[in-house]
Amino acid sequence: MSLYLGLMSGTSLDGVDAALVSLPGQRERPQSAELVHFLTVPYGTDFRQRLARAVEEAGPGEICALDFELGRRFADAASRVLEEAGGDTESLQAVGSHGQTVWHAPPEGDEPGATLQIGEPAVVAEELGVSVVADFRVRDVAAGGHGAPLTPYFDRLLLSDPDRVRAVQNLGGMGNVTLLPPGGGSPGSPAAASRPLAFDTGPGVALLDAAVEILSGGSERMDVGGRRAARGAPLEEPLREWLEDPFFAEEPPKSTGRERFGREGARRWLERHAEERPEDLLATLTELTARSVALALEGAPMAAEELYLCGGGAENPELARRIGAAVGEDVAVRRLEALGWNGEAREAAAFALLARQHLLGIQVDLSWATGAAGPRRLGKRVPV
Repeated sequence: MSLYLGLMSGTSLDGVDAALVSLPGQRERPQSAELVHFLTVPYGTDFRQRLARAVEEAGPGEICALDFELGRRFADAASRVLEEAGGDTESLQAVGSHGQTVWHAPPEGDEPGATLQIGEPAVVAEELGVSVVADFRVRDVAAGGHGAPLTPYFDRLLLSDPDRVRAVQNLGGMGNVTLLPPGGGSPGSPAAASRPLAFDTGPGVALLDAAVEILSGGSERMDVGGRRAARGAPLEEPLREWLEDPFFAEEPPKSTGRERFGREGARRWLERHAEERPEDLLATLTELTARSVALALEGAPMAAEELYLCGGGAENPELARRIGAAVGEDVAVRRLEALGWNGEAREAAAFALLARQHLLGIQVDLSWATGAAGPRRLGKRVPV
């Protein structure tokens, strides 16, 4: 049997993504990779607000309660994807659960990093009766890495092109890019242009979504279709305020989160520019994400020929248009679906793959993405 189930709740706080994936074989690179079924179970407004508070201000009691409640929601999403696919838990090898990040502090200089995800895997294992592998990020951080991004491992094994330099850009709450030399490259290559590279690029849609919610008084959650931003024009000085953040000048490996590019930062920025048209402010934040993607590609040791967009922000045509304009005509910008993968499912599928590697005892080398000291067996297993 080769079925694994990946669970993910990202920085956009939309809901639980569940991906049922076939990954046959015993070697590091699966013999094939097929997305059997995928779904998202959305969070209601009240629960999403509770999660947002957990990220920004909740105490240990609320975080503890959310940890177990999220575990139940993850188990429910797993049951649903199995039911819709016509499968059952007996067909599963394992569940790989990313959880929900509530705090992420990357290493700085000699200071080690720390990261915390909730969504209790013991609850998932208990309700499903299936072994669960979770807490993938913490081993990487313990090994000196950033613990993020981890999904580029999936990209390198399954999405590289034999002849072309390919980039995969995730546009979740935060953005991250994977740059793949032909064939996926070699993490140990002495030549930078022959090594894969991945890092967080900055905000994906977290700032944009927060601004929409604040400006609408809570009646809207996102700029659907980018329509409001399309009616505005970026404001250069307010845009420069964001681009002067030291994060953009840092060299990889680097990672970030809502602690830096989240609702509170958006609120303060909107207050400083309250006299501006809302459409122009949203256009500015859309342009910020586009410019951050272009900056990431400009500083890379290899020139990407193709850029594949995935994650919730890929559904925003105005954001995709601005990314295309920012990276220039020499880079073909496409949706990840052009490679036969559901762009919304990629992250959850990546954690299904990481669960497989854990069960097979495979040491995952993500030093090229996170800066970890070397290959590690990622995740903690809750057996049944």
